[in-house]
Amino acid sequence: MFLIIIGILILVATMIALKDNPALAKFRSVGRIVGFLFILLGIITSSVKQIDPGEVGIKILFGNIQQDVLGSGLHFVNPLLEIKKMDVKTQNYTMTGVNDEGSQSADDAIRVLTSDGLEVTIDLTVLYRLVGADAPRLLRETGDDYRDKIVRPITRTKIRDNAVYYQAVDLFGSKRDVFQQRIYKSIEEDFKKRGLMLEQLLVRNITLPNSVKASIESKINAEQDAKKMEFVLLKEKQEAERKRVEAQGIADYQRIINTGLTDQQLQYEQIKAMKELALSTNAKVIVMGKGNTPIIIDGKQ
Repeated sequence: MFLIIIGILILVATMIALKDNPALAKFRSVGRIVGFLFILLGIITSSVKQIDPGEVGIKILFGNIQQDVLGSGLHFVNPLLEIKKMDVKTQNYTMTGVNDEGSQSADDAIRVLTSDGLEVTIDLTVLYRLVGADAPRLLRETGDDYRDKIVRPITRTKIRDNAVYYQAVDLFGSKRDVFQQRIYKSIEEDFKKRGLMLEQLLVRNITLPNSVKASIESKINAEQDAKKMEFVLLKEKQEAERKRVEAQGIADYQRIINTGLTDQQLQYEQIKAMKELALSTNAKVIVMGKGNTPIIIDGKQ
């Protein structure tokens, strides 16, 4: 469009400047050619538009936003059209209390009140993208600064609205995933109405008040002590069972010995021992005491 305007100005200037000056009449044709070349070049450059991958082109004619969009690639369009490019790739918006990690330079963490009246601080990252077909409507209704007008305020509001249904300890522990799914669905619905798609919602960190932290740590320590005691009791129980089985085995053995050995068997075993002793090269003395059981004394002592 700029080249077209330059060409028109050259044509007008040529006609006015050379109209009353016959000496310069020979340059009139040159000025016209240059002017027409600028106009032609401007029409060509204004008619050819390239849309890069991950972008869509929105056509605007005299301030009127047209509904159809241009996808990535090379396009020939009306030279009077203004083409506004908008990003449709995945974007992220991070709200955190850590400096220089979020989209805002200062502390931007979300502070919410839980159902038990405690203040909890949440760090969050939103992954989203612009829906290409809805880009003209979004531009018409919101403008191109939708991050600050839609993403940030809706996310913070929905988190505060849903946090009141949970206790602080639950947000930090067992119901964290349930809370994340709930706010995801709530934010997703609002984004969809405005031409945005929520891809993922990442709860980076949940910070509890110091009093709640101390209570949780105390509870964890108590649970660990209880588990340790359960382990000790189980080990003692197993040891007691082992001793019982061992004692039962000894008792069963003694019972078998007492009931299974007869006087004849004992006498047979005695004769075998005496025979082995008699065959030994060591000197020995056999003393017969009362009964039938001999007493053997080593003669070398």
